[in-house]
Amino acid sequence: MTSKPSPSTTALHVGKFYPPHRGGMETYLRDLLSAHQTQGIHCQALVHASPKGAQTEPTETAADNPKVVRVAVWANLLFTPISPGFPWQLNRLLRDESPAVLHLHLPNVSAFWALLLPRARRIPWVVHWHADVPVAALHRGLRWFYRLYQPFERWVLRRAAVIIATSPAYRQSSPTLQPYLQRCRVVPLGIPEPRPATTAPVASSEQGSPLRVIAVGRLAYYKGFDVLLRALAQCPDVTLDIVGDGECKQELCALIEQLQLSDRVTLLGNVSDQGLDQRLRASDCLCLPSIERTEAFGVVLLEAMARSKACVVTAVPGTGMSWVVQHEDTGLVVPPNDIDALAGALNRLQTNRAQCKAMGAAGLARFREAFSIEASAEAIAEIYNDLTKPVAN
Repeated sequence: MTSKPSPSTTALHVGKFYPPHRGGMETYLRDLLSAHQTQGIHCQALVHASPKGAQTEPTETAADNPKVVRVAVWANLLFTPISPGFPWQLNRLLRDESPAVLHLHLPNVSAFWALLLPRARRIPWVVHWHADVPVAALHRGLRWFYRLYQPFERWVLRRAAVIIATSPAYRQSSPTLQPYLQRCRVVPLGIPEPRPATTAPVASSEQGSPLRVIAVGRLAYYKGFDVLLRALAQCPDVTLDIVGDGECKQELCALIEQLQLSDRVTLLGNVSDQGLDQRLRASDCLCLPSIERTEAFGVVLLEAMARSKACVVTAVPGTGMSWVVQHEDTGLVVPPNDIDALAGALNRLQTNRAQCKAMGAAGLARFREAFSIEASAEAIAEIYNDLTKPVAN
C-alpha cells in the first residue's frame, strides 16, 4: 500500500476523449480520476469534445468532481481531432489550477501543445503510453503524417519525468520506448469491480447448448473480427454477439451473409454501460481476436474477468493481452490471424463447460489481485509522490 498523497497534490490530465465517448483509454481515464479523488488527489482533465457528441456533452463539468473540460473539435484530419482552442484551455488550467503534475495520455496530438507552454515546462510530466502508433499498418497518408508527428512524440518522451507502460511485454517490445526504459514504470490498467447484478443472475449455458461468446470493440481492422467470424464457421455450436460500431461494419455484415452465420451472429452496435454489463453476464466467454499491437492491453478483458468469464485472446507479440489472460488458467491464448486455432479454442470451451467456468473463476481472482482501479490508482499516486516530495537539504 502506497503512502497517502498530500491533500494538496494536484494533477492535470490531458487526454484525447472522455466518456460518454467510448473506448478503453477514455473509460480508464474516468475511473482513474474518480479513484484519485477518493485517495485525496485533486484532479482535472482536459480532453476533446466527441466529434459526434459535442451537442450533448457539457463543455465543462465539476459537479461530480473531478472537473473535466471538453474543447470543441472543428474537424478530424486523418483520425486526429483539430481543436484550435486546446492550447488556450491548457494554459488557462495550468494558470488557474496550478497542478503539481501534468499527466499526458498518448497517442494524442493535442498533448504536444505542452511543449510550447512555459507553465507546462515548470512542472514534472508523466506520460501514459497507451499504445505505439502502428506505422507499418498505416496507409500512405497516415505514414506521411507520422513523419511529422514523430519528432514531437520523441520530444515529449525526452521531457517526461516518468513514462508509464501498461504491461511488461509492451514496455520491452515498444521500439519507441527503448531509449527511455530507465524512466519507464509498468502500471497495469484497472477498472472498478462491478456491483452485483440488480436482477436475477443469468445462468451460464450448460453442456449441450450453444456456447455464448461475446466480442467487444470498435469495428476496426486490427480487432480481427473477420478472423473470428471465419473461425465461427467451424464452430456449429457457438453463438456470437459483437458489441461496437466502426468503419468495418459493412464488410463484417457482408462476411456474415457470405458465411451463412446470420442465425448465430448478432451485431449489436454500441450499447449502454448497463446493456454491456447484461450482455457480459449472459455470455459464457469473451473473445478478443486482435491481430496487431494497436491492441496494447484490452480493457474489455478486465470487464469480462471481473464477471467471472473465461477469455480467448491472441498472442500478438509484445502486447499485454497474453499477459493479462494466462493460457490454460484464466483463458486460452492462440496465435493471431489463425482461424483454425481460434476455432479449436472455442470448440474446446464448448465441449468442456466445467473448464470454461473454472477459467472464469480464476479470471476473477486474477482481476482482484492485479487489475482493480484502486491498485492502478495507488501505483500512479506513488509516482506523483516521488515527483512532488520536497528535496532533502
